[in-house]
Amino acid sequence: MNSNNNEVYDYFNRPLRDLRISVTDKCNFRCTYCMPAEIFGPDYPFLKKSQLLSYEEIERLTKVFVHSLGVQKIRITGGEPLMRKDLPQLIEKINKIKGVEDIAMTTNGSLLPKFATSLKSAGLKRVSISLDSLQDEVFGKINGRDVSVKTVLDGIDAAEQAGLKVKINMVVKRGMNEQEILPMAKYFKDKGHILRFIEFMDVGNTNKWNLKDVYSKKEIIQDIHEVMPLEAIDPNYTGEVATRYRYKGSNEEIGVISSVSDAFCSTCNRARLSANGMLYTCLFSSKGHDLREPIRSDATDEQLTDLVEKIWFKRKDRYSLDRSESSTTRKKIEMSHIGG
Repeated sequence: MNSNNNEVYDYFNRPLRDLRISVTDKCNFRCTYCMPAEIFGPDYPFLKKSQLLSYEEIERLTKVFVHSLGVQKIRITGGEPLMRKDLPQLIEKINKIKGVEDIAMTTNGSLLPKFATSLKSAGLKRVSISLDSLQDEVFGKINGRDVSVKTVLDGIDAAEQAGLKVKINMVVKRGMNEQEILPMAKYFKDKGHILRFIEFMDVGNTNKWNLKDVYSKKEIIQDIHEVMPLEAIDPNYTGEVATRYRYKGSNEEIGVISSVSDAFCSTCNRARLSANGMLYTCLFSSKGHDLREPIRSDATDEQLTDLVEKIWFKRKDRYSLDRSESSTTRKKIEMSHIGG
């Protein structure tokens, strides 16, 4: 364990830099690759309010991660984070923590017309907005609620007008929407927003993942390159999850997040805090570490720091590098609990 300069390193000498905080397990969409409607129906037992970390508890844990453990970036996730009441209040609390260099949020975009301005005022800097097709029929089937494409595009516009930096995330699944890759690339190139394609991943246990359904990074890039030539560019920073490409002759770029065909575990520096206070050291974790119980049992900041240090020091997660038939069928935490 190395705590010099408030930094901690895991078993493979990966530092802790990025904390992703889920604020709710609820969502107003039922995307087939995340929260399929047949599983997450009207009777699904979502977390009760008493089970959720309060904003004060999240603020305190964030201070511990930033001041004592070397975290620099915070990303708010869900579920759909804007389903949590008064979210700008939490953003404001986190923004006041000295040492936080960046606050971002992942969202489906549907509620941004209502909240974008207040989120920006509270200190949010960036949003990643999910959109998997520009065709209403395709998108409606994917999101499981027949939500229109315009709903999300309005959210993108609201975020841009509020002064938030915008990236678009598109999950690509063979047989679902691979034909949408090129139209999406053309549309967002013209809009000036970075589009990131995400390979269909085996997160959780309900999305019926199969390797045959994965439309690979190689295929995605080939589809675009044949029409709009691309060139690879360097990552912005160590540990960046997306491989970056630029359209030749321009400054416009795309990214591909390829945890299946081209794993990036060796530089992963992210921890995930679930809405009910469980700390997960990998997106594909089977179990988490309870931080809610100690924080509600009057643990000191030093005790919380020591607990997280020990968890991170023992971290050996390399799921995407070690992925096998047996590992893909093991029970894993649902993405709706810990975000992407």
